[in-house]
Amino acid sequence: MNARLPTHLVVSALLRRVNDAGGIAVVRARGDADAGAILVVLELEDRVVERGIGPDGNDALVPSGPKAGSGESLDDYWARRRARDPDLWVVALDIVDGQRFAAETILG
Repeated sequence: MNARLPTHLVVSALLRRVNDAGGIAVVRARGDADAGAILVVLELEDRVVERGIGPDGNDALVPSGPKAGSGESLDDYWARRRARDPDLWVVALDIVDGQRFAAETILG
């Protein structure tokens, strides 16, 4: 049995936590409600993180995004990822310390 909550519940909790804290959180693309991956765009930091495997083998938020020097924007990056993986959720956070909110909600 998988111990993870369905993705739609995790995304809803993240949206609520950020919005309740005075930030702005929006879903840019909806993926599979039960098992979709979550890509988080940190608007204020101009970077992207997603759930992956950390160095200790546990779930962690890992840096993602376009390769340095590629000239690809974050929007182009997530749109390309969505084209390959329609189950992918894309959530944008506009709040100071957005990675903390994402980590506490997605990994917590």
